[in-house]
Amino acid sequence: MYRPLNIIIAGGGTGGHLFPGIAVAREFMARNPESRVLFVSTGRPLELEILTREGFSHQRINVSGLKGMGLFGKLRAVMKIPGSIWSAFGVLRRFAPDLVVGVGGYSSGPVVLAARWRGIACVLQEQNILPGITNRLLSRWVDRIYVSFQETRFTEGHAPAIWTGNPVRKEISYDDRVPGIFSVDSSSPPFGLLVLGGSQGAHSINQAMVDAAGRMGDIGPLRIVHQTGIQDAEMVRAAYDKYGISSDVRAFFNDMPEQYRKADLIVCRAGATTVAEISAVGKASIFIPFPHAADNHQELNARTRVAAGAAELILEKDLDGESLVNRIRRLVEHPDDLRDMAERARCLGRPDAAAEIVDDCYQLLEKRV
Repeated sequence: MYRPLNIIIAGGGTGGHLFPGIAVAREFMARNPESRVLFVSTGRPLELEILTREGFSHQRINVSGLKGMGLFGKLRAVMKIPGSIWSAFGVLRRFAPDLVVGVGGYSSGPVVLAARWRGIACVLQEQNILPGITNRLLSRWVDRIYVSFQETRFTEGHAPAIWTGNPVRKEISYDDRVPGIFSVDSSSPPFGLLVLGGSQGAHSINQAMVDAAGRMGDIGPLRIVHQTGIQDAEMVRAAYDKYGISSDVRAFFNDMPEQYRKADLIVCRAGATTVAEISAVGKASIFIPFPHAADNHQELNARTRVAAGAAELILEKDLDGESLVNRIRRLVEHPDDLRDMAERARCLGRPDAAAEIVDDCYQLLEKRV
């Protein structure tokens, strides 16, 4: 029987940080429903919406990032640090956590540091192949680091790093008993194309798909599910309607497990959570990394899958409707290649990542008693 714990999950800002934290939180709750979980971050609307839907409590702290800011922006961010650490101490005092899990993003910094100074057990979860700046800075001050890629490296003197894979929600995982997961059958049209731009959408991918819409007539029966973000939804929907393409266009999907299951091919960014989920469900993909991601980590994430034959890659500088539709057409016409790519992706999946992390956290806490 696992004892109940008070867990703070610190960080977020994007779905890429938040969803792995939710997967770990769910696993802690599954071990003992008497456990309590509190998320601490800057409280962006997307975070609050998702956490409210998931039933988790949230506490906001006022902190800003430094990377990519101008001189005055950096000065304002630095001036917030003492107040954010003081706020973090208040959160720790009221919640009394047994463990703090930092999931990346600048809002995790004050919480992890304050917890360390109070002698509370702290661990990090790093989603990307190249660690983010916050996790790099915190890596010397924590008890464990759980990494998503075997190739991930931290600087000398960091805490022990354990390769677990990136935690994904349990409903997003390969299961050969469930129709649609890792199933490509060209004899059963329409072909399912899932287009994702991340939690905020991706204008360049949306624009390329609009340009591609008029070139898809010779591909055959096609069904496109496209997550656009708010601003481009109507533009994309109108393009598909103009060319008679069966589609489901929405700003954001709350039923991603179902959408993954129905897809034969996925066109998407290469954030760590997206990469992990695609591997977990065993799907072929065309990655279009966001070129302005910190330290170009999305391209690095994507190239690990391309090197394994589990995905294809189009850099944004090379992206247009013609190049995209040519890749899609080739994969539709060669289902054996599509199946091979999907199988290779599935073999890279680590669907038990959250369970491995929680197992190790319990072991860590037992040693500290």
